Formats: sequence, C-alpha cells, structure tokens
Amino acid sequence: MAACGCISVSNFNCLLGARKLSKFASSDATLSLSFAASDSMGLTLRPTSTLSPKRNFFSPLRVVCADYPRPELENTANFIEAAYLSSTFRASPRPQKPLKVVIAGAGLAGLSTAKYLADAGHTPILLEARDVLGGKVAAWKDKDGDWYETGLHIFFGAYPNVQNLFGELGINDRLQWKEHSMIFAMPNKPGEFSRFDFPDAFPAPLNGIWAILRNNEMLTWPEKVKFAIGLLPAMLGGQPYVEAQDGLSVKEWMARQGVPERVTEEVFIAMSKALNFINPDELSMQCILIALNRFLQEKHGSKMAFLDGNPPERLCMPIVDHIQSLGGEVHLNSRIQKIELNNDGTVKSFLLNNGKVMEGDAYVFATPVDILKLLLPDNWKGIPYFQRLDKLVGVPVINVHIWFDRKLKNTYDHLLFSSIFITSQPVYFSLCRSPLLSVYADMSVTCKEYYNPNQSMLELVFAPAEEWISRSDEDIIQATMSELAKLFPNEISADQSKAKILKYHVVKTPRSVYKTVPNCEPCRPLQRSPIEGFYLAGDYTKQKYLASMEGAVLSGKFCAQAIVQDSELLTARGQKRIAKASAV
Repeated sequence: MAACGCISVSNFNCLLGARKLSKFASSDATLSLSFAASDSMGLTLRPTSTLSPKRNFFSPLRVVCADYPRPELENTANFIEAAYLSSTFRASPRPQKPLKVVIAGAGLAGLSTAKYLADAGHTPILLEARDVLGGKVAAWKDKDGDWYETGLHIFFGAYPNVQNLFGELGINDRLQWKEHSMIFAMPNKPGEFSRFDFPDAFPAPLNGIWAILRNNEMLTWPEKVKFAIGLLPAMLGGQPYVEAQDGLSVKEWMARQGVPERVTEEVFIAMSKALNFINPDELSMQCILIALNRFLQEKHGSKMAFLDGNPPERLCMPIVDHIQSLGGEVHLNSRIQKIELNNDGTVKSFLLNNGKVMEGDAYVFATPVDILKLLLPDNWKGIPYFQRLDKLVGVPVINVHIWFDRKLKNTYDHLLFSSIFITSQPVYFSLCRSPLLSVYADMSVTCKEYYNPNQSMLELVFAPAEEWISRSDEDIIQATMSELAKLFPNEISADQSKAKILKYHVVKTPRSVYKTVPNCEPCRPLQRSPIEGFYLAGDYTKQKYLASMEGAVLSGKFCAQAIVQDSELLTARGQKRIAKASAV
C-alpha cells in the first residue's frame, strides 16, 4: 500500500450548518511558492514536547477493537534478511570520530536513514521543513482534539523492514492486526461486500489460492482459470520476469496474457488505486506483480494492520527518541533553501531559509523527488544520474475525513476497497463504472486512539485526483457523499437527509509518491550519488518495494549503509577540508 501524501493543503469545512474552520498547511512540494523566513533554525524535538493532551471525552488508547494476534513473521526469509541488515549497523566498528551527516526531510526515509546511522555510531542532523514529523505519514490535530492524516496507512505483513523497525523500537504492540481478509464493496449490489478470506491453516501460496477460489461474487470460474493461467509466467519466472514487465501497463499485460477485462475491472482497478493512486492503463505491471509476489509467497504477506493512533506520535516520535538517545539531532521548521557547492562540485553546505548554514561530513536528501529536482544545483543537471529523475513525478492524491452524527452500521473493522467512480461534469456529478474512492475505513472502529462508540469517522482515499486537486473542498465532499450513498444506501444520502456531516477535513497532496508508470524503473537512482558525499533516500530510489512505507524505510537503510561503507573516505575528505581551511 502506498504511503499517501507528503504535501498538504488542509481545509476544514462543513456542509449545511456544520461548523466551518479553515487552515492551510504548505510543504516542500510547493517550495517555490512557500518559502518563508523564520526567526530561528527551528524547534529541537524533545521526547515530551510533541505529546498532545488527551481528549477529555474518552481515553485515546482505550482497547475496544477486536484485533487479531500479531502473525508469526520472524521466520520468513525477507524478515530475516531485513533483521540482518539492521544488525550490521549495530555491529559495525565504532568510529573514532563520528561522521556528522546532515539529512533533509523527516519522513520515514529520513528518519530511517538517521536511525541506522545513529546505530552505527554516527551523528545524524535531521532537518524537517514543516512543523510536523512524518512526511507522507504526517498528521495534525484540530481544535476539537481530532486527528486528520495525510493518507490512510496500512502496515502489511509483507513489510519486513517496517516490521523489524517496530520491533527494534519496542513498539510492536502499536500495530492493530485485522483478520486476514480483503474486502471489496460490490458496485452492482449497493451496501454489500465481497470477501477474500485467507485461511490460517494453509501455507502460502495455498492460502491465497484458496481465498480466490472461494470468492464467487467477483469472478466466475472461467475468469479465475484464465487469470491463473495468465499469472503462471510470473510465478515460474520469478523476480527477473517481474522486473522485465516494467515496460507494460497493467491493462496491456492483462490483454497480452489473455486475462478477461472483467478481472481488471473487478480487482485491479481498486488494487491499482490502492498501490499508486492511478488507473490500470497507467500503472506499470511490475508494481502489481511485486505486490502479488509478496502476497502469494508469504503466508501473512497480505495480512493488514492499522497503527493504534496518529503516526507522528505513535511511530515517528519513538524513532526520534532513539536518534536523540544516541546523540543525533532532529529539528523542525528547518527548510532547505539552497544546496551550496564547493569549487569541485561537491556539497559545501545546506543553506536554510532562515539564513542558517548547515555543514557536515556527508549530506542526504530524503525529500520527495519533486523537491530534489526543484533544489538541484545547475552544475548537476547535466549529469545522467540526475537527468533520469525527470521521468519520476509525484502523483496527486486527496485524503478525505468525514465525521458523521451517528455510528454507521454497514462498516467493518478493516480496510475496505471501493469499486465506484465519480466523474464530474460542468454542473453535476454522475456515477459510472470505475473507482475513484480507492480504499476507505471507519477509523472510529479500526483505530484505538480514534475510537468513538457513538459516531463514525470515515477516512477515504480519493484517487485518481489529478482532475480534482484544484477543485473546492465542497465539490470533493459533495462527490464523496454521492459515492457513499451507493456504498451505504440505507444510512447515507447525498443530501444528508440520513446521516449528517458534523465536520470534515480534506488533505490535498499535489505530489505524493512517484507515479509508477511503465519504463520508469531504469530512472530510479541508487542511494549513493556520483557526487562524493551526497546521498539520496526515499521510496523513489532503488529498492524492491517501490512507492510504499516499506520502500521508504528500506531506502533509508540502504542510504545509511552506503554512508557507513564510505566512512573512511568521508573522514579523510573532512580532514582535508579542515586542513585547507586552516592553511588559508
């Protein structure tokens, strides 16, 4: 599941007499428009400084959901591989003089880079442009004490580096595991759902095959057989075959393999939206095959968990605490204005928007690729490594939160896939057969901190969002309510004659995860750049989990690994710089 969003424009509005608030939050993607001077370098995070007061009407971490036990992940090959990579940082020889590494961006990639550099005995200085941790998993609290997030975030069993990270921080209990199922809203049967249930008694891939065979609402038996035959080359060809399909879209691959078009309509439209927020005719088939490979080859790969509260406090702050305990620093409100260069083209410093100059032994950009391209020095733009980044572009996405005046009955304690699409015309909205709301969940049920026994809060991913990102919040909510009326015909109507909106938050992300279109794989850069002492981290960089939270965390580990491997070279380079400065 992709990690939604990184650049937010949040507007809180309500319809038909509900409270109306407004707020605008800018971020790095609007860098050229949103630079603003600040009086100091930023806030230095302390373990207790970001903890918010508890809401007075219930305990935010009250255990109320029927969660499932944590699955046995530790014996999978991918988990063991991820655990070993983590151990190499802790076991690496302690440096005589730790490297000072300046990192731009405190999303999961930047936090991961800093965490593992600190584990290896180095000193990360992490700079975040905004006043909130998390990047694509950022969240904010409104005046009522309710949280609203950049995206609807799901933690899969097939995320070995993320799962290791939770274990290393001692916070495994903060994941709320759900039953091993995938649940789809039925487009032709309003108010009904179709399930793919993965039996715990069967190993992979038999549990996945059983789940598909047992579902008779979405696919017919002839369609299942043709789909299975179409997948055989991927199952037999392994990773080399998967990587070779990068040049084909999902729609093209399905047609080439003779898979019925209805399979794409029933399953892969929703799956494409969930993975990358775009349609199957745009998404690279490699992305789908990587996900299927993880889900089919690992027994608990497709099992899902929700975080038990807001990501900045429940996930990001433990990483910050760990970094600080080992001597690292994390600063908010510290936006990079310019990458300043030495005469030889290497990085001299990061110039912040407030005039502060940050120097180090090495430098990391862990921002979205769009931000890097905005700040790329002119001297570097002709280098092929950076030229190839032009094809990597963030995809727009919108995350919608709606608080209702009652508890909706037709929801699950789980992620739900939608299969209805709303198209806009100049003066009206109409329903047609294609998904726009890709996934959604009743967070008042699935998440402990957001639990409310009397009122539902639906969080919905509105994608594809390219045609909607500039539309008003009112238009987006009107369209969302029209769709929800189809999903909850007995409880929700577009005119709110049934369930009424108490308030809503709309979070717009003009540039989220990179758009995984065909032939973009060769453009993804390695974490070690051709510029000595300059490194990249982010889900767009080279790693096997593409645009996801797992990809972001793994990219940070690879980035830290490259810096540790280069530590002697970087130390010598730093000594030469000091000697040269002393001689002047």
